[in-house]
Amino acid sequence: MNEPVPTPTAPLDAPTVSVTLLGRDHAGVTARLFEAFGAYDLEVIDVEQLVVRGRLVLAVLLTEPADRAGFEAALSAVADELDMQLDVAYGTGDNRGRRRGRSHVTVLGAPLLPSAFAAVAAQVAAAGGNIDRIVRMARYPVTAIDLDVSGADPEVLRRALAQEAARQGVDVAVQPLGIHQHAQRLVVMDVDSTLIQGEVIEMIAAHAGCETEVARVTSAAMRGDLDFAESLHQRVALLEGVDAAALGEVYEAIQLAPGARTMIRTLKRLGYRFALVSGGFTQIIDRLALDLGIDYWAANTLEVVDGRLTGRVTGPVVDRAGKAAALRRFADAAGIPLDNTVAIGDGANDLDMLAAAGLGIAFNAKPAVRDAADTSLSVPYLDAIVFLMGITREEVEAADAALG
Repeated sequence: MNEPVPTPTAPLDAPTVSVTLLGRDHAGVTARLFEAFGAYDLEVIDVEQLVVRGRLVLAVLLTEPADRAGFEAALSAVADELDMQLDVAYGTGDNRGRRRGRSHVTVLGAPLLPSAFAAVAAQVAAAGGNIDRIVRMARYPVTAIDLDVSGADPEVLRRALAQEAARQGVDVAVQPLGIHQHAQRLVVMDVDSTLIQGEVIEMIAAHAGCETEVARVTSAAMRGDLDFAESLHQRVALLEGVDAAALGEVYEAIQLAPGARTMIRTLKRLGYRFALVSGGFTQIIDRLALDLGIDYWAANTLEVVDGRLTGRVTGPVVDRAGKAAALRRFADAAGIPLDNTVAIGDGANDLDMLAAAGLGIAFNAKPAVRDAADTSLSVPYLDAIVFLMGITREEVEAADAALG
C-alpha cells in the first residue's frame, strides 16, 4: 500500500513573521497567543519558549498574514491582556538555512563566570556559528549550559573552543548534532584514576613495600614516556611474593570517583550499556563490575601460585591497543555502532580507545591526553559526563526518585 503524499508546506523563501512575547510567566499564555493566531490563515514554522525565574520568553515564527494591520492589532490586545511586551518582525525564510553545520556545545564550570561564557560565545561567532538555543542542564555539582550552534564546521569549532576552554578554566564539549544522539549508547571507561581514585597496582605495592618505585613507573607510563606493557611487567615483577589475600583488602579500600555510581545508575536506567577496560587486574575488576552492574569488562590477570603473586601476568596484556580492541569488541557484542560509543580515560594508554570512540572524553587527564581527546573534564565529578549527553540534573534526580 502506498503512503499518502503530504501536502507541501510553505516554500523556504516564503515571507514570514516572528512574534515574541516577554513578561511574567503565568498559566495560559501560550494557549491565548495561539488562539489569536487561529483567526488568520497561517502556518506555524518554529516555536521557542524559555522561562527563567518566572520570566517568560515565547517566540513563534509563522508564515506572513495577509492582513498585517489586523494581525498586529489582535496581538497587541493579547499582550495588553497578559501584561506582556510584544515584538513583531517581518522577514523571509523559515530558519532551516541556519541548521547547516549544527553542533551541540556543552559548557561546564565550577563556577561558570560571565567572562568565560562571553569568551566561548565570541569563539562561536568567530568560527562563523550562530547560537540558536541555550538551555541550562545543571546547577549542581557544576553549572552546565547547552548551546545548539549552527553555521560552523564542528571540527573548527571544537579546536577553537578547546583552546578557549583552557584559557578560561572551564570545560567545553562539541558534538555534531544528529540522530545518533538519541540512539542507544555504550560507555567504555578506564578504571584506575577514572572510575576509581588512585591506582590499584600502587595499593597492592604498599603490601610489598615498593609503592614509591611502582608509582614512579606508573607515572611515566601514564604520561606516555614508557611503553605500557613494558611498564606493567616491571611493576608486577615488584609484587612477587605478595599474599593473594591482600587483593581482598585492596578491593575493600577502593574509593570510587565522586559521582561514579550516580552516572552509571542514571545512564543504565536510560538504556545505556557500560564496559570497563583496565590495565589493572581481573582479581579487582571482576568484583567491581559485578558490584556496579557493568555489562562488559576486560583487564589483565595476576598469576597466583600457592596463594602468592608470582610477579607475572597471564594471557595477553590489555594495553593501549588492547583497550581500543576491547571497545570495538564490546560495541559489536552490544550491537552498537562505534559512532554511538563514549570512551572515558585519563592516561596515554587510553588514547587509542578515545580515538576509536564516537566521543572520547579525557577525565582529569594528563596534558597529552587532554589535547588528543574530543573533549575533557577537569571537574572531579564523574556524573558531570551525563550533561554532555543531553541529560539534565532534574532528570538525574527524577530517575533517583523513581527508583525510590
